[in-house]
Amino acid sequence: MTFKRRIRSYYAALRAGEPLGEFFADEDSIVKFGISDRLAGGDTIREGLSTQTNRTTNWVVDSKNLIVYTASTYACFSDNVRLEWTDTVEDERYAFDTRWSGTLEVRDTDTEAGEANPVFIGMHVSTPRFFR
Repeated sequence: MTFKRRIRSYYAALRAGEPLGEFFADEDSIVKFGISDRLAGGDTIREGLSTQTNRTTNWVVDSKNLIVYTASTYACFSDNVRLEWTDTVEDERYAFDTRWSGTLEVRDTDTEAGEANPVFIGMHVSTPRFFR
């Protein structure tokens, strides 16, 4: 799997409400910044993403400008992404124009498909302003 395909697979899983933890490395040193949170360490990231998945629905994830730089087993990316979702606990709809950046690393290869399986080793999502 190419890095670009892996990023797009993450977007698709987010849209579909599927588990997202498998997309991230396990190390305690990795960090995922979201619009309103900072999650450090693979376990904390998986827990935070699981909570997010359980309390949100109706995702829009609209990639506008995905750029990927690949260097052997690593890649850096940036994107502008329109995000929208409904928080089922607060019964509120949120919408943001966001900026994404991050780094992926190939950790293993799917022996059946013969494809690399990159994981995020860092991710940052931010927004310049809030839309409702």
